[in-house]
Amino acid sequence: MRYDDGVKITKEQESAIIGMVLGDAYVQKTGELNARLRLEQQADHAEYLVWKAHLLPQLFQGRPTFLKRIHPQTHREYSYVRQQSNAGPYLGRIRKIFYPDGKKKIPASLSKWLKSDIGFAIWFYDDGHYFKRDRAFYLYLGTVSAEEADIAHATIEKNFSLKNTVLNKKKKGFAIYFPVSEREKIVHILSKYPVPVMGYKVPLAQ
Repeated sequence: MRYDDGVKITKEQESAIIGMVLGDAYVQKTGELNARLRLEQQADHAEYLVWKAHLLPQLFQGRPTFLKRIHPQTHREYSYVRQQSNAGPYLGRIRKIFYPDGKKKIPASLSKWLKSDIGFAIWFYDDGHYFKRDRAFYLYLGTVSAEEADIAHATIEKNFSLKNTVLNKKKKGFAIYFPVSEREKIVHILSKYPVPVMGYKVPLAQ
């Protein structure tokens, strides 16, 4: 357990935070040593954002805010929901590890941070996809380097015993491919942390 400014963070909560950071969350610098965690989801996934914030009651207070913005490519207005945590030195250290040069990066030390199943589940809910046709799972990493993709691959295999392969999706960046043999293992992990609005990513009856 870690303590920062009186804030107690359990190992499972820490893994959840790392899953959020690897996924859609942003660790925003608020000073030389401090940072805060910013969560955003499309408006119809607000339930998922609330679920994540409730995992960290010592960091998140209040209610999420519903906002609108213009999509940079389609130029269409869409709604989203945002909630930001309190700022502190603990998240400041997380930022230094995952944003060493101001840009998010998968660190070489990832296996030491992402240990609990909840971290993998959140990462998958954010960036994963299940393809019904081939009954396989994919976890999209985006435009990371080949080295970062290999770190993700090794961490997932070591810490969660999930066989996987790194695929280069060219313009879409890298993705982790999980063969059919790992399907039930992944379903088991996700089923431990059910979020109804994200259920479409868990093929329980297929």
